[in-house]
Amino acid sequence: MKFLSLVFTILLTADLVGFAAAPKAAPADDAGLQAVLKKMDAVAATFHTAQANFRWETYEKVIDEVDDVEKGTIYFRKNSKEVEMMAEVKMVGTSEATLKPEPKYVLFSGGRVQMYLPKPDQVTQFDVGKNNADFQNYVLVVGFGGSGQDLQKSFDVTYGGQETIDQVATAKLELVPKSERVRNTYKQITLWIDPEKGVSVQQKFISPQGDYKLVNYFDTQINGKKIPDDVFKLKTTSKTQTISPKG
Repeated sequence: MKFLSLVFTILLTADLVGFAAAPKAAPADDAGLQAVLKKMDAVAATFHTAQANFRWETYEKVIDEVDDVEKGTIYFRKNSKEVEMMAEVKMVGTSEATLKPEPKYVLFSGGRVQMYLPKPDQVTQFDVGKNNADFQNYVLVVGFGGSGQDLQKSFDVTYGGQETIDQVATAKLELVPKSERVRNTYKQITLWIDPEKGVSVQQKFISPQGDYKLVNYFDTQINGKKIPDDVFKLKTTSKTQTISPKG
């Protein structure tokens, strides 16, 4: 459930991110940062779909260990009207050694976030409402297809040099949220960007308490073969219950 919690954290903070602010200019001598942001801008201009496998882990500082690991596949689709995202969690455990099949799904589409748990056959849904445009932008910024300009509108961005992640020579970007409310949830976010593809290979979300969420992406496909429409639909049953928490 820890992977899914980030989606709902984004939902709660999307209207606080502030996509209307003007980007802060990067230092003139920071060629590394400028090159990465320029590549992200180019990818965003032609972005339509993305698909990747992921591994997610959650570290709890109080117990000083990773206590949740999840694996699955994530899909993004963008058209002229909206952004859609489906995260399919397939394996869950408290460590790599304890992973077992436990499917769960998170769908963002049509201005709603829905989480479906086949057991107990229940959908929990939230309406994004007036914050739909901001939420769509945030989904892209922290996922795939976000531009460097959008990144700078919501975060103070610094270049952390090069680092090899899963045999990919990445550019490391350190992000500090401009919104105080967002910083109360994540004081810092680190992105490891594939400079060839212009998308994340790894992301780390660090809380003020020192806990963190780390996600790795594998086998990423950008604008590959068409993603079937039914990927962005929940496979519920006639007995599925739907709840809509308030507040």
